[in-house]
Amino acid sequence: MTAWPHAFGGPPLRARLRATHEDFFVDEDLGFAPDGAGEHVFLRVEKRGANTEWVARALARFAGVPVEAVSYAGLKDRHAVTRQTFSIAVPLKRELDWSTLTDAEFRVLEAQRHGRKLRRGALARNRFRIVLRDVAGDRKAAAARLAAIAEHGVPNYFGEQRFGRDGDNLARAQAMFDGRRVQRHERSLLLSAARSQIFNAALAARVERQDWDRALAGEVWMLAGSHSIFGPEAMTDALQERLQRKDIHPTGPLWGEGALRSADAVAGLEQAAAEDWAGLARGLEKAGLAQERRSLRLVPEDLRWEWLAETALCVEFALPAGSYATTLLRELAVSDATAPADAVQE
Repeated sequence: MTAWPHAFGGPPLRARLRATHEDFFVDEDLGFAPDGAGEHVFLRVEKRGANTEWVARALARFAGVPVEAVSYAGLKDRHAVTRQTFSIAVPLKRELDWSTLTDAEFRVLEAQRHGRKLRRGALARNRFRIVLRDVAGDRKAAAARLAAIAEHGVPNYFGEQRFGRDGDNLARAQAMFDGRRVQRHERSLLLSAARSQIFNAALAARVERQDWDRALAGEVWMLAGSHSIFGPEAMTDALQERLQRKDIHPTGPLWGEGALRSADAVAGLEQAAAEDWAGLARGLEKAGLAQERRSLRLVPEDLRWEWLAETALCVEFALPAGSYATTLLRELAVSDATAPADAVQE
């Protein structure tokens, strides 16, 4: 992540991230409530210092069901305090007393039935409360940077979590494309890392040009708050007005087989990024993934900040599913992380 260009120049602060688990709080918002009936129990869980998959296995053991019966909308950081929902398939005739489930690393806050299982990606947003410690730098410049982030958003880079420890998922992905056999869950992880790298490279080229949040010839647009896309089409005053009020966002490629949807200048930039990572691009095409799109611009909701002490800054905001808090924070501060992030906020 340190290699990708910044939208507003270098970050004005240096700070320590994740000094404690409580300094990185994530609250998942599904955007809907369980309906109170059905063969799936929705569990609202608070975990501390535990990863999502480990909690899923613990819930399955307690319920006496295979881990495949447990689902969740997205992974959450291990080095944090997070609240998220799990669903477990439990027949109506069988009720469990979830209050008896005790564990040092998580607790069940509430349980409600629902008619359908919780599927990956089925959430609206994640809300964050993050405290930066040992902050050094210009407070006035930090306030200006936060105001710029609130007004313009930030480049929607995939975070370092996608690339594994020391970024080794890219080398592993290339080895897989070259013939190394991997397990199914690892294959999915490595395909995602390869796609993320090409997207980040295409986005970085546009950040370098300072047109990541502007319209170029051949642009494909995404509707804010959805994955619906349209274009390319000729720029109009109406489209420009929608772009400025953040109703639509420019997009970049999630690489796969088939022709790019973009055209003209945009397609040229994206093709160049793919050629820089030709081995990954060809591997993704051979894997049969379709060309898809992702927003280039990440706009936080309800961005607020408060100095808790001379060297402690609290930042609160909400981000849509599939985006990264660290992507926003990198525009504000160089992070001396106490612990690495190991999961995407999906």
